[in-house]
Amino acid sequence: MASHAYVAFDLGAESGRSMLAILKSGKLTLTETHRFPNIPRRLPSGLHWSLSDLWGHLLQGLKATAAAADAAGVKLVSLGVDTWGVDFGLIGQSGQLLGLPFAYRDDRNPPAQKAAFRKVSPADIYAATGIQFLPFNTLFQLVAQQKAEPALLEQTRHMLLMPDLLHYFFSGQKVNEATIASTTQMVDPRTGKWDKKLLARLDLPAQMLGRIVPAGTVIGQLSQHIADDLGIKPIKVIVPGSHDTASAVAAVPLDGRFKGNWAYLSSGTWSLIGAELDKPIVTPASQKAGYTNERGVGNTIRFLKNIAGLWLVQECRRDLLRQGQEFNYATLTSLAAESEPFRTLLNTSHAPFMSPGNMLAKIDAFAKATGQPRPRNAGEYVRACLESLALTYHDSLVTLESLLGKSIDRLHIVGGGGQNTLLNQMTADATGKEVIVGPFEATAIGNALTQAIGAGQVRDLAHLRKIVAASFDLQTYTPQNASAWQDQLPRFKKLSK
Repeated sequence: MASHAYVAFDLGAESGRSMLAILKSGKLTLTETHRFPNIPRRLPSGLHWSLSDLWGHLLQGLKATAAAADAAGVKLVSLGVDTWGVDFGLIGQSGQLLGLPFAYRDDRNPPAQKAAFRKVSPADIYAATGIQFLPFNTLFQLVAQQKAEPALLEQTRHMLLMPDLLHYFFSGQKVNEATIASTTQMVDPRTGKWDKKLLARLDLPAQMLGRIVPAGTVIGQLSQHIADDLGIKPIKVIVPGSHDTASAVAAVPLDGRFKGNWAYLSSGTWSLIGAELDKPIVTPASQKAGYTNERGVGNTIRFLKNIAGLWLVQECRRDLLRQGQEFNYATLTSLAAESEPFRTLLNTSHAPFMSPGNMLAKIDAFAKATGQPRPRNAGEYVRACLESLALTYHDSLVTLESLLGKSIDRLHIVGGGGQNTLLNQMTADATGKEVIVGPFEATAIGNALTQAIGAGQVRDLAHLRKIVAASFDLQTYTPQNASAWQDQLPRFKKLSK
């Protein structure tokens, strides 16, 4: 049976990589061809992504992946890019990029959210979009941009989310892919179309909103000048689930035999926990609970909640490094496993934890304010983060079950965070659920196989998931110490108010 190969670019808020994905005889194999940091830089205007560096790495990754495909004797079919949500670039009349894209953790966004709420009530915005309120949602970033420099939005002809922008660089085609567009808080979840009336109520121009296309759409060819510069053959550009979580959820390994109710947890810098639905849930209860309705591969709805995730541990590690203590993540996890259980618990949605820098001091301040002992060493800081995440997962699943009106039998953890075996067991213990972990590279897998749907090599989402289940080893965790975790719930709930 012929092999088909795809280039999956998977970009996160800390790093990015290019992957060679080869589909043969109903199984997928992945090879990482290039990995690189992706760190925002602070300029006088604010926190921006280093787009020139990022683009250079993508070109380097494409060349390396083409070489790896040649070495493997397979022909590349297409490329596709997935990234985090909400951030964007603005394109002018001539096709020029109008300034560097801002990074979502920029300080200008929280005041913009408050300003938006003075014009349109949160209830009205949620009813229109079904999207969880986060201060960095694209809607509020545009409000911030309008205040800072309104002429820029007036000159904009295309607002391209980060993967849309990179697809434009590769192909010259300007489109908005559906899953990434849904993260903006500017799309009607029932129709999948832009809500231009909402923008009008916020005095935002709508001429920049372009054509929304579904995941798996062939939007064009790799530009000839890029192919010539890299010395490779032109290939298709097929948009995957361009929001990284959409690609990760698409790769949940279902083979059709499990008949119970399942939920997913996409674990990485952010933790995104939820269920896959046919229709959105947009109610006062879902708004109060902070659940969001984003589009998924196959015209599904990703009904989910955003949680701080391993960002907390990443920030602890960066703080420790600044203090001269260098640990890799495996060592930090081992130190956490050896530390005293339940010594310090955190509210993972505590606002100061969301911004970068000084995480250890922020944890100390939270512990003092809540009458808890502060962590004494690296292991205790990380254990506080991991235990608090697991308890947050418990609360989120209980709320999810209430909103869905049914119980969840199994939790699928996909993404790189699944490599943290301590957190996996904590999650099984805290939730009382069977936890299936894997694949770790779910985002790149979902990206590549959604391209394969567009190329006609995979039939649909169900077929995609059967391929995933047949291709990768999974790990199962069952609750081992659930009662100890149940005892902590009243204390944790007080901290989370």
